[in-house]
Amino acid sequence: MSTRAFITGVSGTELTAVEREFIRDQRPWGFILFKRNVATPAQVAALVAELRNAIGFADAPVLIDQEGGRVQRLGPPHWPVYPPGAVFSTLFDTDSALGLTAARLSARLIAADLADLGITVDCLPLADVPVAGADAVIGNRAYGTEPVKVAAIARAVTEGLEQGGVLPVLKHIPGHGRATADTHFKLPTVDTPRDELERTDFAAFKPLSDLPMAMTAHVVFSAVDPAHPATTSATMIADVIRGAIGFQGLLMSDDVSMNALSGNIAERTRAIFAAGCDMALHCNGNIEEMRAVAGQTPQLSGRALERANAALGARKAPQPLDREAARAELDALIARANTASA
Repeated sequence: MSTRAFITGVSGTELTAVEREFIRDQRPWGFILFKRNVATPAQVAALVAELRNAIGFADAPVLIDQEGGRVQRLGPPHWPVYPPGAVFSTLFDTDSALGLTAARLSARLIAADLADLGITVDCLPLADVPVAGADAVIGNRAYGTEPVKVAAIARAVTEGLEQGGVLPVLKHIPGHGRATADTHFKLPTVDTPRDELERTDFAAFKPLSDLPMAMTAHVVFSAVDPAHPATTSATMIADVIRGAIGFQGLLMSDDVSMNALSGNIAERTRAIFAAGCDMALHCNGNIEEMRAVAGQTPQLSGRALERANAALGARKAPQPLDREAARAELDALIARANTASA
């Protein structure tokens, strides 16, 4: 089935007639949900089915950011609260095996929640390595400040998602931890030397280069490309993401509508593809912006199509799960982490 190389959000809890026509005509590869799209489990499941019906593709990927902590689109009263990444980091420092177990369990339970709704992709794990003085946009979402630990916990999270039949998206490649601004509002520049980036930020992503999908960082790394953020930098994508890190999966941009990117929406979209991203991501559900993105997005073909098909093909059948027992075990591990950090 022919699709175009973008992922789109929608405006509300059900499709409008205009959105349904847009999806049918422009044929995005996938969809992404946010809190504005969420009311009840039955409503979300119906919206997911409606999205797939609109495009006529039963396996169309539906994404969500369900990390735990403050980035959790599904929450009470219908879905549990999950811990932020820092909890796994604290527990890892007490007992590395328990830290990895907690990370895997949390992701496995999240995957079960998503599978109930027909959501097949979670924008998780993070491999960002925060430093002192950086913007708090990453903060306690991170799995620690040491690349080896961050990569290990990210791998455990990946395993939990995969065990639940949900595909992971590695973010924010090649690293958002040093950013001194929230890229929703402003473009940050990181002036750290290349050799230090290789030892820290990039090093956390390298062991995860086999993941099926990754999302770029809207961050300038002046040691590599002083003029463009990674998302729109051909040098960053070829030399660092595909080169030094070795990531060969499907590469999607972070949200096109974030103010870290310059130019209008159409110009941003063109720059994303010119730099070498496989897929543009647009999140806010604004139909005029959605049309602008679609107007600059190519048909999914060639190497990008191969990567997209490989990503979807990497999805595994869910393994059995005793949710009650798994939740009880996770709660006990969280309590232990809270005691350790007190």
